[in-house]
Amino acid sequence: MSKVRILPETVANKIAAGEVVERPASIVKELVENALDAGARSVQVEAVGGGKRLIAVADDGCGMTRDDALLAFERHATSKLRSADDLLSIATLGFRGEALPTIAAVSRLVLETRVPEEDEGTKIEWAAGKMISVKPAGMPAGTKVSAGDLFYSLPGRRKFLKSDTVELGHIASLVTHYALAFPDKHFQLKTPSQEIVNAAPVERLADRVYQLFGRQMLEDLIEIPEHSTAMRGSITDVEADPEEPTEQITVRGFASRPQVERANRNNIYIFVNRRLIRDRLILHAIHEAYRNLTPHGVFPVVLLFLEMPFTAVDVNVHPSKIEVRFRHSSFVHDFVRDSIRMALSHNRALATFPAAQPAAAAPGPASAFVPPAASSFAAPATSGPPVTGGVPRDGAVAIGEGFELTEAPLRPQAERFGFDPGQGIEIGTGTENFAEQFRQASQTRQEPEAGPESIATLKPLGQVNNSFIVAVNGEGLWIVDQHVAHERVLFEQHLEARRSGQLAGQRLLVPLVIELSPRQFAIFDQIAEELAANGFEVSPMGPRTVAIQSAPAGVAGSDAEKLLQEILDGIESENQAVSLETVQRKIAASTACRAAIKAYMPLDQPKMEWLLAELSRAEYPMSCPHGRPVLLRYSVKEIEKAFKRV
Repeated sequence: MSKVRILPETVANKIAAGEVVERPASIVKELVENALDAGARSVQVEAVGGGKRLIAVADDGCGMTRDDALLAFERHATSKLRSADDLLSIATLGFRGEALPTIAAVSRLVLETRVPEEDEGTKIEWAAGKMISVKPAGMPAGTKVSAGDLFYSLPGRRKFLKSDTVELGHIASLVTHYALAFPDKHFQLKTPSQEIVNAAPVERLADRVYQLFGRQMLEDLIEIPEHSTAMRGSITDVEADPEEPTEQITVRGFASRPQVERANRNNIYIFVNRRLIRDRLILHAIHEAYRNLTPHGVFPVVLLFLEMPFTAVDVNVHPSKIEVRFRHSSFVHDFVRDSIRMALSHNRALATFPAAQPAAAAPGPASAFVPPAASSFAAPATSGPPVTGGVPRDGAVAIGEGFELTEAPLRPQAERFGFDPGQGIEIGTGTENFAEQFRQASQTRQEPEAGPESIATLKPLGQVNNSFIVAVNGEGLWIVDQHVAHERVLFEQHLEARRSGQLAGQRLLVPLVIELSPRQFAIFDQIAEELAANGFEVSPMGPRTVAIQSAPAGVAGSDAEKLLQEILDGIESENQAVSLETVQRKIAASTACRAAIKAYMPLDQPKMEWLLAELSRAEYPMSCPHGRPVLLRYSVKEIEKAFKRV
């Protein structure tokens, strides 16, 4: 007797359902995508019992004829593909033809549909993969699919579902995603007792963000202006055909200011051609954009929208269609990273005392974010990074060997962020500052925000515990962490000088011989050239032994060993295939930390004034290279409130 047999169709459908239908939100995803592909202008979702008892999705799209409605329940039946060549350029959200048969295999499904050209629609009922009835139905043009008693025929699968509240949360998150991707369409999500989402069509993405998350969240975000670049092959593809047609990639969206911190990645929304995706490459690019701006282990809020030719992205790599593969992955990664970083460079923000933060406005009807409790945000500033370094030596305190750098001219911004005009990058003018619009429109106008330009007007009064500088200006009382302030200054100076050429090191009186771990030595072998360009002179002495003969200027000889170990461990712990820019920023951050003014170090008036002046010229004065806050402001209005004057 043969051991190999063909599975019955009902079993095959249930196996397919296990790939496509993970939970109620999976059904919502498939049905909403079908609705959008059908040209719907309005999508209404209803969930009962967290979607376990009932999910209903109704749209006003093109609908189906009776014959098409019957055929749609066949496996791999679809109107969206014709040939294998179509898989190379998928322009629809759905395309596999698995949604209806797989949902019908694990629920009690009712399909009602009508095309505008016909007076009568069609109603089809399924239960556990078997058709129960087909009959005429009177209904408006469009389609409504109701799926009840999810997994009733597979009780083992039903046990894996979470509580009604958890499952409803997944559905709400999914509807929110698509409402963001399609701001020109109407989305509703309701339960028998409440309306969770009701987002009417809007013209601008900022308006949609305001609808879903409220004014406070919109104010916490920085706009990423829409801009495009041309792709011909890959930037690193030396064999790219110069005659190959160019492909445009466009990015736009919003990214949170560095002070807005989240404990996980749940607030990062990535869309490619308006398809919600989960992609490690893009997540890494976002992480790199915020490197040296936020602490380790915290995450930003990002709404990112990428548009590119359908031939440049493969969406046929996962049954749930949430993972994709980019044709030019390195280019996409760097373009996303630099676009976010450029937006952040235009909008530098300063923190306030936690108690001074005004009460947040009530969130929108589908608020999925919790506004931070300790941030106020600043208007854009355009001052460039400092070009001189070191602590002045005419005061009472000497800081080691100093950190002297030759003057490095500030390059054009497009060049600083790796944009080569020759590659066809066109930086768009962007749209209006939406956050500012809503702030002006609100009736309760908040106090004007403090920008980095305010730092230049600070007058230091003294130190607290020889670690924090207390300063004042017309805006209020400020406290500056002297170590991380100097660390930020040195970090930016180091990077700017490195981009302008090699950094000189200082010779050690006695070379330091250290033994590296096998993984440290492997990393050292990869980045030895970059270490030398940053002031290190390190020579291999044995299988895993090296001798440090020179260290970056400003770093004490006793710290050279710790600094090298820190650099090697920092790179090794994240990813061995690390970019040159990442290496440079890690070296600069570690070197700046070792060379900066320390806590518990007394500073006289000239040195405090010098440090504040240098900080005011930094591109990102709000945080140190490791993401810690540099300074806090207690505004005049907040002081008056504390003393009951207002």
